[in-house]
Amino acid sequence: MSKTGRAASWIGTDRMKSPAAGNRKQAVREMAIGAAVAAVCATAALAADRAKKEQAVPQLMQEPGVGWTGFIAHQGPPDPADFLHAKTFNEWSAPPSGIGPVTDDPAHPFYNNEVARQTGKQSSYRVADLNNEAGKNLMPWVREALARQNALVLANRNGETRQARCWEQGVPDIHEAPQVLYFIQTPKEVVMVQNGKVRRVHMNVPHSKNLKPSWFGESVGYYENGDTLVVDTVGLSDRTFVDGYRTPHTTQEHVVERFKITDGGKTLDVSFTVEDPGAFYKSWGATRPRFLLKSQTMNEDACSANNDDIFHQGFDPVPTAERPDF
Repeated sequence: MSKTGRAASWIGTDRMKSPAAGNRKQAVREMAIGAAVAAVCATAALAADRAKKEQAVPQLMQEPGVGWTGFIAHQGPPDPADFLHAKTFNEWSAPPSGIGPVTDDPAHPFYNNEVARQTGKQSSYRVADLNNEAGKNLMPWVREALARQNALVLANRNGETRQARCWEQGVPDIHEAPQVLYFIQTPKEVVMVQNGKVRRVHMNVPHSKNLKPSWFGESVGYYENGDTLVVDTVGLSDRTFVDGYRTPHTTQEHVVERFKITDGGKTLDVSFTVEDPGAFYKSWGATRPRFLLKSQTMNEDACSANNDDIFHQGFDPVPTAERPDF
């Protein structure tokens, strides 16, 4: 008797009380039923797995000329929400819970151009608060770096962000830029295009081994619950900062972002968490709203043109190629 036959015989005799033919037929029927049930369960599992892989994809990619802006999207008469939007068009908001991002020092409030326009205040550069919860979450060397940067800003030196100086911002700092964010979605890749910068997210694959740090690191992603793009990024160069305050980080930085469309398709909620055992005691997070914007032409950015430090304020020099690319 084959191994299969012995196994079938053993399964059959497990329920038999006598070697009568009727009992053997009953055992065969039970085996057939069991096999059918197993086949149904296996089919259901495959169907569930297929459904999970083929779940609905959030429509982050819109028709040509439509993207997601960080600027105020409100049209018409002034709205009370405009001021809140103005505060956040190049600044993050605190997460629902946990430690939030570095924010401005209450003694030296940050007024971006839109807030200054609405309030009549003079626009200003960022001075980081080192005494709140987010400030105390910074390791000593990070606090010292921000203290030096604060001193420069208060002396009216080097207050512009890396974005303003045309440098790559890295992750998550790219989210502070209010310029329109466009998505290109394919089954294997999601491409983000913003202000002349291109970022790629490889879908449903693990991270590479032995990554060499780069400006935007390596991003891998997947869709969650059919309405959220989750992006996991590592391998980030420590030449970037995590925010507009110039908070430094190490190459151990790990960022997880979530992009979810809300408000009936009008708003893109962006949230993220950051962990870096070399720079922060605990992980921290932030949120960032963006708004659907139509009829916007995707233009090539010429950031470095006429962007010299004409008043000698110690700004970062704009990136300059030492030799032609071609």
